[in-house]
Amino acid sequence: MKQSKRLFSASLAAVALLATAGVQAQTALDDVMKAKTIKIAVPTDFPPYGMVGIDLKPQGLDVDMANYIGQKMGVKVELVPVTSANRIAYLQTKKADLVISTLGKNPEREKVIDFTAAYSPFFQAVFGPKSITVKSFADLAGKTISVTRAALEDQELTKVAPAGADIKRFEDNNTTVSAYTAGQVQLIATGVSVAGNMMTKNPQLNTEFKLLLKDSPNFIGVAKGEDKLRLKVNEVIAAAKKSGDIDKMAVKWLGRPAGTLPE
Repeated sequence: MKQSKRLFSASLAAVALLATAGVQAQTALDDVMKAKTIKIAVPTDFPPYGMVGIDLKPQGLDVDMANYIGQKMGVKVELVPVTSANRIAYLQTKKADLVISTLGKNPEREKVIDFTAAYSPFFQAVFGPKSITVKSFADLAGKTISVTRAALEDQELTKVAPAGADIKRFEDNNTTVSAYTAGQVQLIATGVSVAGNMMTKNPQLNTEFKLLLKDSPNFIGVAKGEDKLRLKVNEVIAAAKKSGDIDKMAVKWLGRPAGTLPE
């Protein structure tokens, strides 16, 4: 009898503990609104999504998105600089309420954090100077294009390039970029982050987005179980898509609209 009572008491304690954990897991939005401040982790070394401007302040698409969310929620934004290596840990240890840092969604990450709807594209594409007209893959015929050997953009470009395209393959991104900036090739196929860094350092080349090779959208990271905050951010994203503000941010930083993004 005593053992049964102990087991029953233990069961009640376990249920209470789980209930408390459930309540605690849903406090992020309330805490943010009470403090009137939201801490958002952003990159500062990954242009054009996040970098430090000449005024030493963070700027980029992810930074604009962070400030946009704060504005729509009516709270102050505290930007927290992170790297690819520590951004998820900052979320798990509550150093940040949200992570807006070019996060792709995959099954492994979904085990430890939750994700909002996608807010921006991350893509591989063909880039080149404004002086060269490229409106379709057929226009690549007769053009020289640098690409990093065996990279995703190499695989995608190979699928769609016409027979007359002259694809120059290099062993790493630095060499691929150098070939383009030195004028050894007319165009470059690369990821948007590499292109963004290249364009920031070489504005005189007047490089622009030409053709999309593959889209891999970015999502905002939220601590596991914080559904109220996640749904609130989803409301902001949905309204921004409807108003065209998401597309405006993408055009400003990526040179193309965001287009259709997954929920």
